[in-house]
Amino acid sequence: MPLTRELLTDPSPRMLAVAAGGGSAALLAGALFFQALGFAPCELCILQRWPHAAAAALAVAIAALGFRRVLAVLGLIAALLAVAFAAYHTGVEQAWWPGPAACSGGLGDLGAVSTEELLSRIRGAQVVRCDQPAWVFLGLSMAAWNAILSAGLAGLWALSLRRSAR
Repeated sequence: MPLTRELLTDPSPRMLAVAAGGGSAALLAGALFFQALGFAPCELCILQRWPHAAAAALAVAIAALGFRRVLAVLGLIAALLAVAFAAYHTGVEQAWWPGPAACSGGLGDLGAVSTEELLSRIRGAQVVRCDQPAWVFLGLSMAAWNAILSAGLAGLWALSLRRSAR
């Protein structure tokens, strides 16, 4: 498919869906790049990767099979899940709400806990904390950037569905 002015000014639903899935693939690659640089992911960081992997796979299917509304709807759901997970993680980082005890430094309820149980909880505690951003750019953590960019990708998925209804 040649790149023409029409494709840039009036992209097809297929092109929009593939671009959205490509964006998810790029975000996933970025997360893996930061991990390779030594920024270990927390439990919530790993959770945020799954919707992007699903959206990228759906875009590959659309590229191979042609535009299918059901695949685009699933891509939109994946992008919205990415937004939700990233927004939740951002809220944990900002202390707007508590995160999972396993990655927010909590040891759970310590009332009437034996010494052995306490030591077991300490040994099993997650090393990478979800409530402390590993990297911040322009005042926003990776989770916050993921929420913003994922919202844009959700918009592309939604636009592909809207254009397919024409």
